[in-house]
Order: sequence, then structure tokens, then C-alpha cells
Amino acid sequence: MRKFFKRSKPEPQVQNAVLQRDGTPVTILIVDDSPTETHILKGILERAGYRVITAENGERGVSSAIESTPSLILMDVVMPGLNGFQATRQLSQTPETADIPIIMVSTKGQETDRAWGMRQGARDYVVKPVSPDELLDKISVVLNV
Repeated sequence: MRKFFKRSKPEPQVQNAVLQRDGTPVTILIVDDSPTETHILKGILERAGYRVITAENGERGVSSAIESTPSLILMDVVMPGLNGFQATRQLSQTPETADIPIIMVSTKGQETDRAWGMRQGARDYVVKPVSPDELLDKISVVLNV
């Protein structure tokens, strides 16, 4: 019975944190309306040493990007309200966020979806379910780390 009521322990500090050139941690913003997908992506990124912040929809993703200026954004496509294509376009056209690279992460795997995402300003496109190695490789390339 005890294992069902275990107290949650605080998350251990990441010792292999990925740092920017100025010594600050590389921060990645995950914009996804699925708590499950967010949890999976967050786990992959935190184990790799990235600092992660999240937003549950396109509107909050845009405002969070403006407020926190992350190093990179992982953007879902299919979300209520402002979808990922619209949010990516808005971020790419806003001076404060135009230089933040965006990788689209979506279940929409058609070549037309990928092409449209890139036209909106995304640097790359990953189809769910995400392969951790593929995602981390693409992040490394986009961030040049």
C-alpha cells in the first residue's frame, strides 16, 4: 500500500545543464495543448539538460515567448484558438521574437504541412510520436550546440 502513497520528491537539479555562451541555461518553450505530449517532451528535454517552460495554447505561447525570450520554441500545430501555424507566423513577424528559432512538433505529417510550417517561419518540423534522438539532434542543429 505504501508505494501508492509515496510522497513526491523534488526534481533533482540537472547537473549536465546545456548552457548558452553567456553561461545562462538554454531555455526551451513547449507550446502544446496536450498535457501528455507536454509531459513527454519536457521529460526528454530536461533529461538532456535543457531548462523547460510550457504554454498550453498558441496565445499563451506567443505571450510567454515575448516575456521570457526562450532560446528555442517547440510548437504544436493543432491547438484550439490560435493554432501553431498562426502562432509561428506571429512570432516570426514580431521584432522581439523573430530571432527565436521554432521547431514545429505535430501529428500532421504530410509534406504540405511541413512546407507550410516552414513558410510560416519554422526552422524544422518533427512528426509525433517524437523520437527523442531525432528531436535532440534537430535542437542541437538549430541551436548550434
